[in-house]
Amino acid sequence: MGQLENKTAVITGGGTGIGLATAVRLADEGAHVFITGRRKTELDAAVETIGAARATAVPGDVSDPADLDRLYDAVRARGRGLDVVFANAATASLIPLEQITQEDFDHIFDINVRGTLLTVQKALPLLNEGASVILNASTAADNGAEAFGLYAASKAAIRTFARVWANELKGRGVRVNAVSPGPIDTPGITNLFGDAADVRTKLATDTALGRMGRPEEAAAVVAFLASDQSSFMLGANVYVDGGENQI
Repeated sequence: MGQLENKTAVITGGGTGIGLATAVRLADEGAHVFITGRRKTELDAAVETIGAARATAVPGDVSDPADLDRLYDAVRARGRGLDVVFANAATASLIPLEQITQEDFDHIFDINVRGTLLTVQKALPLLNEGASVILNASTAADNGAEAFGLYAASKAAIRTFARVWANELKGRGVRVNAVSPGPIDTPGITNLFGDAADVRTKLATDTALGRMGRPEEAAAVVAFLASDQSSFMLGANVYVDGGENQI
């Protein structure tokens, strides 16, 4: 613990799941975390869990530039710049090709792709030298799961962003990397698939370890990428998938 002492971090989608677990972990490492998300109730509960002295909640939608401006105004007011950005906020839907509408496309890409772009772009003036930017991609970009085309394509875009932005920002001493979680047991999984035991069994058996991951396991990898422990990593994509896409 203490690898991020006196650092400032921003985590989008920080109210539940991987975002919340990461906020807790980075705060435990000494950072003050700014969390954002669309549901104020969840954000308030997250701050209570983390501790008001270590976390600030700024409700908002990452696809709305004005909401991100409010988030970064709060970071700027703290007066210490920004050391870590975890662009985590995303949404997913199961829609087969023949049923995809323009509205479906816009919804997924506005949040997952445009939202990630705006999150990082608007952070640029605040990033301290040595800052770390972590993008949340997904194994879905690789595995071709049926009815997951929009989500998979959006996450493939995130992987590409990580490569390009790593190259563009390295001159500032800013590192950009991606993390690709596999099936992690989060509220998002329940929202997508429901509580069906057979679905969870299938997700678990798709991994070489034979189980779903815990949000804290993904958060540990994000904390590593946020810290100086990963100082020689740039443009990388770290799989946290229990071997799903590796074995």
